[in-house]
Amino acid sequence: MLTFETLKAQVAEGKVDTVLVCLVDMQGRLMGKRYHAQNFVDTAWRETHCCNYLLATDLEMATPDGYQATSWESGYGDYVMQPDLSTLRPLPWLEGTVMVLCDVLDHHTHAPVPHSPREVLKHQIQRAEAMGLTPMMATELEFFLFQGTFDEIRANGFRDLTPISGYNEDYHILQTSKEEHVMRPVRNHLYAAGIPVENTKGEAEAGQEELNIRYADALACADHHTIAKHAVKEIAHMQGHAASFLPKWRHDRVGSASHVHLSLWRGDEAAFHDPDAAHGLSQLGRQFCAGMIAYAPEYTAFLAPYVNSYKRFMKGTFAPTKTVWSVDNRTAGFRLCGENTKSVRMECRIGGSDLNPYLAQAALLAAGLKGIEQKLELAPPTKGDLYENADAGEIPRTLRDAVETLRSSAMLRDAMGDWVIDHYTRCAEWEQEEFDRIVTDWEVARGFEKA
Repeated sequence: MLTFETLKAQVAEGKVDTVLVCLVDMQGRLMGKRYHAQNFVDTAWRETHCCNYLLATDLEMATPDGYQATSWESGYGDYVMQPDLSTLRPLPWLEGTVMVLCDVLDHHTHAPVPHSPREVLKHQIQRAEAMGLTPMMATELEFFLFQGTFDEIRANGFRDLTPISGYNEDYHILQTSKEEHVMRPVRNHLYAAGIPVENTKGEAEAGQEELNIRYADALACADHHTIAKHAVKEIAHMQGHAASFLPKWRHDRVGSASHVHLSLWRGDEAAFHDPDAAHGLSQLGRQFCAGMIAYAPEYTAFLAPYVNSYKRFMKGTFAPTKTVWSVDNRTAGFRLCGENTKSVRMECRIGGSDLNPYLAQAALLAAGLKGIEQKLELAPPTKGDLYENADAGEIPRTLRDAVETLRSSAMLRDAMGDWVIDHYTRCAEWEQEEFDRIVTDWEVARGFEKA
């Protein structure tokens, strides 16, 4: 990490010439400007501006209608991007370059924009802090590496995709050694950028990787996730490969997840831990986890934001289909880890690799805190193959279903505000509308002759 004073010195010495000034958009991507470093340290460190459509677009950067925040009718005005100087860091894979994340403010009032992903998470962190609690989280990043760059794959119509390896490489040292030209710089560059990388490993499919980052406070965790995802794509591209975080790139291949590990602390004490309680999970921890489970269908759209996200939820693939918890059981939507230790925590396994970490973590916090407020009882842990448990609650199976549970969620509206929920409901609606109007290759191949 960098202090502003250190940055000024490095700019004066000619070691840094570029500053990436970035916000996080609704899709969890970095958007912003590349500043000449001298201009940044002279003036732009205070604030810069961007078009407010950056928080009202889809993956293609289209400008859908239906948003209250901005529109053609309102003329698409500006937001203020205010650099959070505590996030200054070098980007060692880009020569002479540092970056900073920004908070997004209203151009006229300088009040935080409520639907900015970073602000959505900050609001839930503040709710926890008002209870004397600090949320601690870690996310796992799963993705696929492919032969060829994004540009080469796009030119070929995204057909005939070839993973970097030819077989399941879960924990496989030989195969992952053949991928070190990508993964070694990923680990080392991220670590040098202040991201506390723990390890990488092969995942449970050909060409699938996993990046694990040490737990941190919730906002830092989301920052780490976003920067790491961006870095993986850039570093893979530099090595002639494409890294994809699409949750399900083929129906007959395992999908990619982003599991979220979560616990609460009270000062230096692990608030989830009680050595005298069953599984070492405190009453507060049980109430929080009960809230996450009870409200899971209502916030699934924040964990699985696209049509493709729901293709992942299939039995026998390690992706969950049920909103129940178990102890160290990977068929459940929620898995208790660190049983009977101070690191006891709950892992939410619902989220896909395409989630926006700020929104996903905020949703989990909102539900868990509601569980504490309502003093919800945690049901006994489930056992066995949860895919076959007919009595367990179901994860919404389509984006269409998830949109409706999001729209009607009194819990989320109370926790996040109507403005935020209406904004992200419209985001999900648009994704469904765009898919509904497309004729897919599957439909043509299935019915062209036989229908």
